[in-house]
Amino acid sequence: MKSPLLTLPGAVPAEGVDEGVAAHYGDLFREQRALADGTGFVDLSHRGVVTVSGEDRLTWLHLLLTQHVTDLPAGEATEALILSAHGHIEHALYLVDDGTTVWAHVEPGTQEALIAYLESMKFFYKVEVADRTDEFAVVHLPAGSIAEVPEGVVVRETAYGRDLFLPRADLESYAGQAGPPAGLLAHEALRVESHRPRLGFETDHRTIPHELGWIGTAVHLQKGCYRGQETVARVQNLGKPPRRLVFLHLDGSEVHLPAAGTEIRLADEEPDGRKIGFITTSARHHELGPVALALVKRNVPVDARLIAGDTAAAQEVVVEP
Repeated sequence: MKSPLLTLPGAVPAEGVDEGVAAHYGDLFREQRALADGTGFVDLSHRGVVTVSGEDRLTWLHLLLTQHVTDLPAGEATEALILSAHGHIEHALYLVDDGTTVWAHVEPGTQEALIAYLESMKFFYKVEVADRTDEFAVVHLPAGSIAEVPEGVVVRETAYGRDLFLPRADLESYAGQAGPPAGLLAHEALRVESHRPRLGFETDHRTIPHELGWIGTAVHLQKGCYRGQETVARVQNLGKPPRRLVFLHLDGSEVHLPAAGTEIRLADEEPDGRKIGFITTSARHHELGPVALALVKRNVPVDARLIAGDTAAAQEVVVEP
């Protein structure tokens, strides 16, 4: 779905899974600084929007999600995962309940598979699941923003800012009053800085929540009764995940950022040394320079010097080994 905001001056379209919105509007670092200062907005209208309504919505979702939502207060934001039977991450949902309906935004293009799964699990529960992507666009306001929110718009407020479920027909008019636009690259750079994983970027077909630091924020350890819970409990109580998320400071002298999937090895080994991890997301940050998130083997020493492709990298611990 192509955003009408791609017609704004300087807009350069994003590619890949983020196709349909702007990667930037001509000045990546200015856009980052604006967001860091609490001004402007990010067009996330390519993301999927799913709602669950009905009197059983919270008790039903509680049985399916990794998060404790039975008593989720209206207006309180949370996030949750859906796991496979083996505990691998399949979906990530960013939720808020408005008192009658649970609203969630999800990764672009994943809403159909998510809804198919939810529909298959309805049984006798009084719930209605709907794809609202055609009707509502997600707009992100950064933390500290004083931009007004139109009356009646559902808001998901977090420490990183507010996500608005804005009627899609109002997207252009709201953009005119919400301040300077910032593109996906600016939004992603701040996400990397704050070590927040993203489905399909930091995850692959075998990722479990412990590897990414999603325990506590998206996985509640004091509840059971969801698919994959056995794996979560076993790793939490008896073992360690095979990989861990790290934050990398990259050599700023390199012209090109190492792309997602770039192999990581120990700097002290030969150029054809063993692979110990890979880049998941790389970005140019307005203050930190080139940075990245990566998955490495759990037993990689936390002080080890790393090489991502041909780029030297120093790691910061995100998930403890």
